[in-house]
Formats: sequence, structure tokens, C-alpha cells
Amino acid sequence: MTPEEAFGKVLREIRQEHSLSQEELGFESGYHRTYISLLERGRKSPSLNTLFQLAAALGVSPSQIVRRTEARISQLSGRDSGERRRTG
Repeated sequence: MTPEEAFGKVLREIRQEHSLSQEELGFESGYHRTYISLLERGRKSPSLNTLFQLAAALGVSPSQIVRRTEARISQLSGRDSGERRRTG
């Protein structure tokens, strides 16, 4: 999983935790719903400014989004390396 894909999954999780649609998050953050969708699918990588705007719209800190993204990547890389040890 790429960092963009992990970020997208975390962004979707936090958005859904706040019961927001992509359109509502887009409106609150100043971005178009299509861009939110591209971020959530890992097709785009957010700028630092975008990260801060999304976090503000979601009512969380940018660092919380980054920490959850790092955790998601670590979980998957740990799982992948464990699978390699068993099969390799």
C-alpha cells in the first residue's frame, strides 16, 4: 500500500466517523468533491496546506491524520513482512 492509499483510507475513515459526505467535506474544506474522492482513492497526494485544511474541516489535528496514516502503513508492512517470513 502506498502512502497515498493509506492516507486516503484514513481520510475516508475520519470523514465517515464525522458523518460527512465527500461533498460536505469538500464544502467545509474548500475543495471539490471530486478531489476528495481522488484523495480517498489514493490517486492524489495532498499538499501540506491541503492536509491542514482537511484537518480543520474534520475537527482533528493534522498530526492525528499523519499518525493514523503511519500506523496504517506500519500495520500493513508488518503483516506483509510476516507473510514473507512464513512463505519464504
